[in-house]
Amino acid sequence: MLAESFSKPQKKLSVGDKIQGKILVLGKEDVFVSTGGANDAMMKRQDLLDADGKVPYQVGDTVEVYVTQIRGPEISVSTKKTAKNLADDLEDAADMMLPVEGRVAEICKGGFRVTLMGNKIAFCPISQMDTRRIEGGEEYIGKKFEFMITKFAEGGRNIVVSRRKLLEEQRGETEGSFAEEHKEGDVLNGTVTRIEKFGAFVSVAPDVDGLVHVSEIAWSRVNDPHEVLHVGQGVTVKLLKMENSEEGRLKISLSIKQAGTEPWSSLPSKIEAGQTIEGKVTRCVKFGAFVELAPGVEGLIPMSEMSYGRRVVRSDELVKEGERVTVMIKDVNPETHRISLSLKDAGGDPWAMVSYKFPVGTIVTGKLERREPYGLFIRIDDGVTGLLPKSKAMENAEFPFEKLKIGDDVTVQIGELRLEERRISFDVPGDPNAEDWKKHVQQSSGSLGTLGGSFGGAFGAALKGALENKDKKDKKKGK
Repeated sequence: MLAESFSKPQKKLSVGDKIQGKILVLGKEDVFVSTGGANDAMMKRQDLLDADGKVPYQVGDTVEVYVTQIRGPEISVSTKKTAKNLADDLEDAADMMLPVEGRVAEICKGGFRVTLMGNKIAFCPISQMDTRRIEGGEEYIGKKFEFMITKFAEGGRNIVVSRRKLLEEQRGETEGSFAEEHKEGDVLNGTVTRIEKFGAFVSVAPDVDGLVHVSEIAWSRVNDPHEVLHVGQGVTVKLLKMENSEEGRLKISLSIKQAGTEPWSSLPSKIEAGQTIEGKVTRCVKFGAFVELAPGVEGLIPMSEMSYGRRVVRSDELVKEGERVTVMIKDVNPETHRISLSLKDAGGDPWAMVSYKFPVGTIVTGKLERREPYGLFIRIDDGVTGLLPKSKAMENAEFPFEKLKIGDDVTVQIGELRLEERRISFDVPGDPNAEDWKKHVQQSSGSLGTLGGSFGGAFGAALKGALENKDKKDKKKGK
């Protein structure tokens, strides 16, 4: 029989070969197994230890091992796969497009180093680690995932893997199921997964995300989604639309605001014509400013309703976005969802008391607001500006018409009131020593009384007293 065994052709072993060996000797440190050839093989006892640290084998048992080294007649084996075995397995996985498990070891230039099957290193581009955009990548380090091998070259020394490809395949299956189970108009619960300037992505099912456009986040105007949402936040959304993209992906449009109540369906009682209300300026535009009166309810302040006395060229000259202002509601149209507002009427009409505060003949000091070739515009009260014509100013040679600058104090006399047109014409104050001026003052004694009241009595009383004292002195001199 010995001669017969020697006469049989002996299989030549190579590193990486997998063999079924029978345990011949089970020593304290080393174990000898048969190889089916002329030479037996040796392996370390620790290779046979189970999870409890025990050897679950006896002499005569068969064990599956891999040839790790051959030096002449000495053969070393192990239960662990060699690099060649691993490479062969990975190549098979690549050919058969099977997923393999890998551990993300570290971040490198352009992506990640991934350890496959314990000790084979592969490269995963950063764009292929996930279906979403990755900023840093630290959250992936040390974690295990399944990957698809997209490139296997140089005997396993150049391996490229993709997790994204696998995720997209899985997502395609779940998206198909989602589309079959849901329809447009459904109200769903979801979780915010990512926030961008244009909106927020919400997960409505495993591996199924939809987009809530910034205009669909709230009934109120939202400039930045980060102001009202955060990643991980639970939200209720309405399914607006489902369609397939050119790449074959399911595009889902969602709305947070439409999942709730439409604000115009139940306007607060305070929002009605004639009411004065406080709101927040949301936008300044060429034709006025929009003010939010309640969540999702905005009104417009037209340019014509900005100010009574100030010429407003741009709405942001008076109000700024984010500023809280008090406005008067002029008109409410629930059908068109439009509200007309007034900023100038919210503070009262300054022209309503002009005839009482500034009767014709009153001398008053104001601020020079604007110069024109034909005269000076002088503000005598908030929202009340009048014109001193150049022709009248030049009648008094002592009046410093050309020297006055914007912002200077100017003393003038009320010459004419045209309240319906909201216009005041000024004169240069007359000489108190002149007979015609004294005559005018006597005729306007009632006006002086009104003037005294309008200025707390001080100015009118002082002027009237000065004129009376001058009359007494003139009479004494006449004596």
